Amino acid sequence: MPLLTPAAIAVGVLNEKALLPFTWLVPWIFAFMTLIGSLKSNFRDVLAVLARPQKLMILLIILHVAMPLIGWLAAMLFFPGDPYTVTGYVLLFAIPTGVVSVVWVSMHGGNVALTLALILIDTLLSPLIVPGTLYLLMGASVQMEIGEMMTGLLWMVVLPSVAGMLLNQFSKGKITAVLGPPLAPFVKVGLFIVVSINGASIARYLKHPDGKLALIIAVTFVTVILGYVIGAAVSRRFRWNDEDAVAVQFNSGMRNLSAGAVLAVKYFPPAVALPVISGMLFQQILAACSGMFIRSRARRLLQAGAAAEQLAAKRGA
Repeated sequence: MPLLTPAAIAVGVLNEKALLPFTWLVPWIFAFMTLIGSLKSNFRDVLAVLARPQKLMILLIILHVAMPLIGWLAAMLFFPGDPYTVTGYVLLFAIPTGVVSVVWVSMHGGNVALTLALILIDTLLSPLIVPGTLYLLMGASVQMEIGEMMTGLLWMVVLPSVAGMLLNQFSKGKITAVLGPPLAPFVKVGLFIVVSINGASIARYLKHPDGKLALIIAVTFVTVILGYVIGAAVSRRFRWNDEDAVAVQFNSGMRNLSAGAVLAVKYFPPAVALPVISGMLFQQILAACSGMFIRSRARRLLQAGAAAEQLAAKRGA
């Protein structure tokens, strides 16, 4: 998984002329991927989380207030007078949380119900949040087709998500068990194709790397890490249990970068896509590192608990 997106970007850059004519396919492939990814969602999980919405609201604030502001401030600091790069960073942190985060959360024993509810609600709100964030932070400095973008998000993300959830709900989970395993490889193939075509769209920048590209990658790396750090810090501040802390940490750091890249390529000049594509280079690697941190912390807590039990046993003896 960590090597899939960098390999796809490399394929796109090396096959620029062959892949560019297929750019029109990207929204359709992505809609299919979203539909399959949404088959795990249902109304019950969403309602359970909405009954106690504090964690969900805090996650949405991290995702769509704190991180877009951090991205915008970092871009304004390092790329003044470059509205396209600044827009790229705002878009990077305006897009909803990543569907793949549920995989990492479940692998590390996190709160899957909270994650699924966040993914669904964040996705449903994306036609309002993404254009709204771009408009608030960028204003008239970059020409944007807000209406077209909202429509694109509706068809590419929202409707497939609702369709997947309804299929799961009405089949009482059977469709996930029947179709999930056979379709899983097609999701990875679809992701590879989408990333490759998006990589071809910015190949001219990646084929001739310069100091600016290196700086974009460095700034993206640091700002994305901050998402994980903020999620971990907030969890510790509110003293949430381990399940919730794992979910908050992963969801604060991960984004639906495939959707962001599709939007950047479809509705903006190619330069806007650079921060988003650079995030795709190491999103899965950073998620793996975050998982290592979580496992290390869990081991330390277990060791501390075992040591405390031994000490108590000695005193009792």
